[in-house]
Amino acid sequence: MMNCDDFIKENGLIKEGEIIGVGCSGGSDSIALLHYLSGVQEKLDIEVVAIHIDHQIREDSYIDADLVKALARDLGIRYYKFRVDVPKLAKEKGQGLEECARDARYGVFKSVLQKGLVDKIALAHHAEDQAETILMHIFRGSGLAGAKGMEAKSDKAFIRPMLNVTKAEIYQYVEDNRLEYREDYTNKDTAYNRNFVRNVLFPDIVSRWPNAVQAIVNFGKSVKEDDDYIKKQVYDDALIYEEKTVKIPISYFLYDKAIVSRVIFKALKNIGIVKDVERKHINLIYQLVKQGENGSKINLPFEAVVVKEYDFLTISNKRKEKVVLNQPFKCGEFSVAGFGSVVVRRVKEFDGQNGLLLDYRKVPKDAIWRFRQDGDVFTKFGGGTKKLKSYMIDKKIPQRKRDLIPVLASGSEILAIAGVEISDKVKVENVPTAILIQVK
Repeated sequence: MMNCDDFIKENGLIKEGEIIGVGCSGGSDSIALLHYLSGVQEKLDIEVVAIHIDHQIREDSYIDADLVKALARDLGIRYYKFRVDVPKLAKEKGQGLEECARDARYGVFKSVLQKGLVDKIALAHHAEDQAETILMHIFRGSGLAGAKGMEAKSDKAFIRPMLNVTKAEIYQYVEDNRLEYREDYTNKDTAYNRNFVRNVLFPDIVSRWPNAVQAIVNFGKSVKEDDDYIKKQVYDDALIYEEKTVKIPISYFLYDKAIVSRVIFKALKNIGIVKDVERKHINLIYQLVKQGENGSKINLPFEAVVVKEYDFLTISNKRKEKVVLNQPFKCGEFSVAGFGSVVVRRVKEFDGQNGLLLDYRKVPKDAIWRFRQDGDVFTKFGGGTKKLKSYMIDKKIPQRKRDLIPVLASGSEILAIAGVEISDKVKVENVPTAILIQVK
């Protein structure tokens, strides 16, 4: 029988009176967690709510949402559903689906937390997940920080009550409680790193070493104890932080490497670099300090630049986060970084004010303000359809500005280009139905 009570208590995961949001995909793991926590609500004096995120990767993903909704109804708990077009988002950001889906999930979870809908988010990671994570981190060249695996509690609000529970125990629990669940068929796709470890490597490992999962999990616990102790020896009071930049005194590199490495990782985290930096990159930094001349520099992942500057090692985060725009078409004003403000209002007559006029009756209901995308087309005022890119070139709009200009779009059809022109398809025929678009 699956029992998480002791693990929850030992790690201080839940406090009385808290609202716990359970991230529930509809798979066996999250279904089991949702059912389990809902069953101990009274005992722990908490409220449990279900949170489902539809990534829109699969055409039948709506069935998962319906399954979670039905279980929430049967359990008498609240249910929140969110939809994120991960394939589209991954294309826009240049990310893989796996990474983008994870970022999207945590983005939704953090939004739910910030709005105060829940106090904590419970995630259904279990013992096999932990073992897989530890191996993947080791394969990537991680040090102790990665080899310890996932924390029972991270970022204060994310908890993993089932880290000590095996997959076999989960299956037994859902069977005993006659719970319906759906397994995502993409979990079999070994193109994803985790699926390769889970479906290809682990079966062979466990067939040779039956206790491998628990042994790896125990290894992670030992590593965590050692890492926690070393971190207590780290002092970084002399580091100088500026906007997305940190300066580390060269004198720090006289300390033991175990200490200095953690100073570097902490400094990177504080300037927004939280992934893709591995042990090999730390070694490159050491080489720069010991052998590099003043002004020498190296590039790290995530567009981080490390420069040796006299008595300091300066690390800068040069990454520019891509701005996302998804603004409904309605009267009002909204701002766009690097562009300005767009004002949309109805007018009874056009009194010569600068701006673009369009007929709001001709604007489809699904129209939104966004940035340009591949495949966008634009029908010029007066007729003639062109690719939006070609039209912008014809208008001599500098390339550096093209991605910052808001466009009013219905699918790939561009109806207006803020501050530039409207499509012939929305031209005004009757002034009483006119909308004026201005840029400040």
